Amino acid sequence: MFDFEKLDIYKKAKAFNAKIRTCITSSNLDRTTKDQLRRASFSIVLNIAEGSGRFSKADRRNFFIIARSSIFECVAILDVLKDEDILDTTNQSINTLHPPHFHQCKFRYTLPAQHIRFCSAHPH
Repeated sequence: MFDFEKLDIYKKAKAFNAKIRTCITSSNLDRTTKDQLRRASFSIVLNIAEGSGRFSKADRRNFFIIARSSIFECVAILDVLKDEDILDTTNQSINTLHPPHFHQCKFRYTLPAQHIRFCSAHPH
């Protein structure tokens, strides 16, 4: 088992990715939106894994910041889809989509403090 597989954030990111995949396969989203959402949610998982394999703190932090940005991308896509009534918010699988929160996980020390404050102030 690789070290990143033990990280809570990695496990949460994998669960979120699985829910996104379920959501997009059972929805009538256009191909471009499905692809963008799928790639963004997958990017979270991959950047956590890749970042954990880096040796310098700065390099790890860059990958974690990219993963965090992909979380924001997923949230923005879902938000727009809800606003446009494209996603059925009564659908239980949609309502259980909660992206992983970086500020709750063990590697939070690798993110700059201003990022942690912004994430903490941003309810999901």
